[in-house]
Amino acid sequence: MKIVALCGLLGYGYSEEALRIAFSERVDFLGVDAGSTDPGPYYLGSGKSFTDRSAVKRDVSLALPLALKQRAPFIIGTAGGAGSSAHVKWLKEIIFEVASEQGLHFKLGTVYSDVTKEYVLEKLESGKIRNMSKYFPLEREDVENSERIVSQVGVAPFIKLLSEGVDVIVAGRACDTAIYAAPCIMKGYDAGLAFHMAKIMECGAMCSEPVAAADVMQGYIYEDHFELRPANPARRCTVDRVAAHTLYEQSNPYLIFEPDGVCDLTGSKFTQKDERTVSVTGSVFKDADVRTLKLEGVRCSGYRTICPATVYDPLTIEKFPEIVNTVNSFVKENTRDTLPEGSYTVSYKTSGGAESSLGIVIDVVGKTQQIADTVCALVRSRMLHCDYEGRKSSAGNLAFPFSPSDIHVGAVYEFSVFHLAEVDSLLETSKISVEEI
Repeated sequence: MKIVALCGLLGYGYSEEALRIAFSERVDFLGVDAGSTDPGPYYLGSGKSFTDRSAVKRDVSLALPLALKQRAPFIIGTAGGAGSSAHVKWLKEIIFEVASEQGLHFKLGTVYSDVTKEYVLEKLESGKIRNMSKYFPLEREDVENSERIVSQVGVAPFIKLLSEGVDVIVAGRACDTAIYAAPCIMKGYDAGLAFHMAKIMECGAMCSEPVAAADVMQGYIYEDHFELRPANPARRCTVDRVAAHTLYEQSNPYLIFEPDGVCDLTGSKFTQKDERTVSVTGSVFKDADVRTLKLEGVRCSGYRTICPATVYDPLTIEKFPEIVNTVNSFVKENTRDTLPEGSYTVSYKTSGGAESSLGIVIDVVGKTQQIADTVCALVRSRMLHCDYEGRKSSAGNLAFPFSPSDIHVGAVYEFSVFHLAEVDSLLETSKISVEEI
């Protein structure tokens, strides 16, 4: 069976020639991941996508008609970047638009994986929450203050929809591997091989040379092994690259943890089949004693204003720690009667630091946007003209690359829930629907 990964992430782009080559032979399933927690909690909190709408539409527009023509189900996971219901609806609007423009008709399956605060609190109170870090225990207050919470579903909802004969699946927050492992497992292929192949494929052509998340990868699964080969003739899979991507984002080089269990790679072997193809054998799947789903929730922690600047004077660079202390004391004194204590934080992100230049980002987070704006303006102006012993310049200490110098970033989110929930069924957080387009 042949499965194609469109690219590493929907909206990253891919070679049209590579897509055409991939579909020049029979394709059984087409998949693509559409999100990640890599860009941080903001996108889940805001309901916005970190990928551009036009870029996502381009990727869908070229691939969808080819998949429908070959009756290869098109599977998309973690819609819209973060996979909440808002993100799923955003991606579905794009798909509807493409379908209307191209006159496409198909059976669409949708998976919403949002969970309520009540669901998480019930799990917490019944002792079914597992902390992923001892430094991040889950408290009732964390759940109650969360604005959105999603569950990261596994293969179960994908298998259910594929068994109902859908042509396209748009899913909320999902394991990257589920996109590619689900059709293999549904068709009866070995789960160890399926999950291992899926883990490598989910980033597109990242397991090839030259490395690229923005290109098409082909996976072929057999009874006792799987093979990987990039569709683009300019790339090739190598044992080193394929083995390296097996380790990608893994805390253990031999184990891939999934909601259903664990993929054990202790006996896996990688073989260079030909110049562009790698074959893998020996991966084994072991069912979990207790099945879990990861929960991701976010809360708003304030509002941000930043000011990027550069220092070119060697003496100012040397005195920068002293300047920071002077500025912080000044701001604290000047806001004592106007801003509540604890209503803002100031930090300084620096880069470089050699005698020639120091890059600085003044980063202020306030309880309101107005507080952040006020404090950032004070910090920026005081740092610009701050005197220090030995200073020769009577002009400014900072150079600003932008005008206006202060950039209003807006709401700041942080993870409030990042924990595992023990579940009775791996479908219990999935809200599934099917419609004709």
